[in-house]
Formats: sequence, C-alpha cells, structure tokens
Amino acid sequence: MATHDYAVLGGGCFWCLEAAFNRLPGVTGVISGYAGGETTNPGYEEVCSGSTGHAEVVKIEFNPELITFRQLLEFFWQVHDPTTLNRQGQDRGTQYRSIILYHSPDQLHEATTSRHALDQSGRYPHPSVTEIIPLEKFYPAEEYHQRYFERNPNAGYCRAVIAPKLEKVFSVPGVSAWSSEP
Repeated sequence: MATHDYAVLGGGCFWCLEAAFNRLPGVTGVISGYAGGETTNPGYEEVCSGSTGHAEVVKIEFNPELITFRQLLEFFWQVHDPTTLNRQGQDRGTQYRSIILYHSPDQLHEATTSRHALDQSGRYPHPSVTEIIPLEKFYPAEEYHQRYFERNPNAGYCRAVIAPKLEKVFSVPGVSAWSSEP
C-alpha cells in the first residue's frame, strides 16, 4: 500500500477545514487553495467574487496506512453541513460549496458510496448537495491563508467560528479519540 496520498475537499471556509484536518493522525499536511473552477491561477479576491467558479478547498496529504480516504470522508461529513447549497454558516457564495474533487477511480467510488451512505443514514433531514467532480487543477492559496488558525488564534473569525467548530467536532463520539493538537 502507498504511504502517501492526497484528497481535495471543500466545505465552507478553507481556514476551518485546514484547522480541523491538520489535527487528524495520519494527515501529513494540509494546504488551503482553490479548485473546481475555470480561471487559471486565481487569487483570493477573484474567488470571493464568485466569477472564477472555484471553491475554497483543502488539499489533504495523508498516509493511507494510518488513515484512509473513507475515514477522511467520514470526518468531512462531520466538520461541515453538506446539505446547504453554496454556504456554510454565514459564509455564502459558490466558493463555499460542499465539494469532493477526486483524482482516481477509487476516490470516485469511495466518494459516491460515502455520500449515498450519508443520505441513507438520516443524519441530516435533507440530502447532501455535495458535488463530486474530477480534480482538474489545484491552486494553492496565498501564503497568508496557510495555517491561518494556527498563526492567528485570536483573530475574530478564529475565536468566533473556527475554535467552537473544533471544540464541537473533536468532542463528537467516535471522533474524540483523534488528536486535538496540530
């Protein structure tokens, strides 16, 4: 089995996803960025305008011997609401959509199977609106977006949104055994 793989996921602000996935054992790195749109090498302001078609996403590098893509998806369903179209909390726009960008037939199969299982589980009163599309290109976000929560824990968004989300997610039964440290 390979000792390195990656997943590209979007579910709202990439700062939230990066902070959460960085705490999982077996995750070796998380990069905030943009994917799923048409514009080549987009910048933050362009993506925020909604004109590029890109979503804010994270590229999660992981060791599949320690954590599987399926386990990453299970965590993904817990760390955002996959039933809200083009929004997470107060963040609104297509750049905040729920999206899985696969890079292999195995990831496509796991993503569709996992989304179907989520819809059948009754966890949410509405079906998932999560897009599942092939990864064409991932563009890393500007440096100031990388490890944002870690570098800015006292910023308003970090205190009001990210910290409570991390506290909630890491106290969920079945998740609390995972590390809460980066």
